[in-house]
Amino acid sequence: MDSARRKNYESLCQMYEKIQPLLENLHRNFLETRNNITCDIQKLYDKDPLGNVLIDKKKLEKILLLSYVCNSQAEYQRGFHHMVMLFQLMVEHDHETFWFFHFFLQKTEHSCVINIGVSKNLNMLNDLINFMDPVFAEHLRGKGAGTVQSLFPWFCFCFQRAFKSFEDVWRLWEVLLTGKPCRNFQVLVAYSLLQMVREQVLKESMVGNDILLACNNLIDLDADEVISAACLVYAELIQKDVPQPLKDFFL
Repeated sequence: MDSARRKNYESLCQMYEKIQPLLENLHRNFLETRNNITCDIQKLYDKDPLGNVLIDKKKLEKILLLSYVCNSQAEYQRGFHHMVMLFQLMVEHDHETFWFFHFFLQKTEHSCVINIGVSKNLNMLNDLINFMDPVFAEHLRGKGAGTVQSLFPWFCFCFQRAFKSFEDVWRLWEVLLTGKPCRNFQVLVAYSLLQMVREQVLKESMVGNDILLACNNLIDLDADEVISAACLVYAELIQKDVPQPLKDFFL
């Protein structure tokens, strides 16, 4: 299996090298995307505290460009460079990083892709709040109008910024890859994060920007605690008479 994946990856690389001049001349978005990838990668801090180089930026750029060219469903977006970097740290070979990234997107139903899953996640998060927490939902519709839709970075970055370590990020991603305890578990995670600021939001009658600031201050979290909280939300959800759209999304 690994040998086949390696060969397929090498074939894709050869194909890319052949069509690159055409892409540069005929594909309107290719040059812009390549520049965005290059800029994003240059900003990455690629060394450990001792100064040892952790990632190969040239290889990372190649994998991201190849993914962009080969995956018509998921155009490159900010955040992919962080995601692929983490995969690069986990595995030894380029072809493993490439296929790992595509496997992750497929298994999570492209939930972190802006033009596919992110909008759906935000809409279902809003529906979930309305169903599970009407008091909070009313505040978010009033003083907090637009807050939920502004939480898209949680999904685009797959919660990378909320956790205290790579191990915590990967712990959550492992759960997302299993598809258990339900589909689209990432929305239950987002709901659980919102519940962490709920009391403060209601007590201080916060408006949208202040709510977003409180959400953005959710950092250095423990993955197991967040996962457990989201699982409790799921356990509570399935005990209720769930509206059909939520049922179809999660169950």
